Amino acid sequence: MDTMIETPTPSTATAGPPRARPGERTLAVAAPVGFFLLLIALWTLVAGRNKSLLPLPSEVWSDGFTNPEVRGRLWSATVQTAKEAAVGLLIAAVLGIAVAALMDRWRFVERAVFPWAVALQTIPILALVPLIKVRYGVGFTPRAIVCVIIAIFPIITNTLFGLLTVDSNLHDLFTLHGAGRLKRLRKLQLPHAIPDIFVGLRVSAGLSVIGAIVGEFFFRQGTPGLGRLLDLYRARLQSDLLMSTLVFCCLLGIAVFIAVGIVGGRLTRAWFEEGGRA
Repeated sequence: MDTMIETPTPSTATAGPPRARPGERTLAVAAPVGFFLLLIALWTLVAGRNKSLLPLPSEVWSDGFTNPEVRGRLWSATVQTAKEAAVGLLIAAVLGIAVAALMDRWRFVERAVFPWAVALQTIPILALVPLIKVRYGVGFTPRAIVCVIIAIFPIITNTLFGLLTVDSNLHDLFTLHGAGRLKRLRKLQLPHAIPDIFVGLRVSAGLSVIGAIVGEFFFRQGTPGLGRLLDLYRARLQSDLLMSTLVFCCLLGIAVFIAVGIVGGRLTRAWFEEGGRA
């Protein structure tokens, strides 16, 4: 009697993330565009009834985007804020991943550090700004520090989650091969935690932009960024330029979020492909 050998089909867990269909891609673009147009319509309706409350979108466009002088000032401020946010996010990523790795290695470090990391998120950043200003001045460094303080917590929590959720069978396999702590971390835990790390980075990307704007808003010296322009236009009651600056803030946050998502998507795709080949 012949024995039939069934060829195992690849599981969905190792086949990689599903690819979006053409209709889903169109919807992914059309949905946010349609929502944006709806917001513009509501904005126009509210501003048309009460111009003292909001400027019209056409005024924001003409004063902030078509005016070369204002557009150049906003662009320079956006570049400055982007630099601060990028440096702060990079430092937060390095520190957050390192702290999470130490928490995974020694549980007493987790018990000692994690409550203070939580407490750091509950302290109003405005209460820390004067202390940072006294110690580091009002230049680039204190603004980056504010970004780190705001952005580091999601990176720590998501990285730690990824390091702790490795399958115990994989740990047993590494133990059988005599893998040490460092090799286990480098070859097993960090690759497994890559998707979780980038979840934290995507959250922290927007927070780092907020941190840069908050730092510029309150330090009020040094190279002007978007936060400094917000404070300036607020003081002058220039609502049209204030809204233009807010639009640039939103665009910068979206750009940073998308950039981190693209990098994370490529690394995660490579991680899934390696899992599929294994």
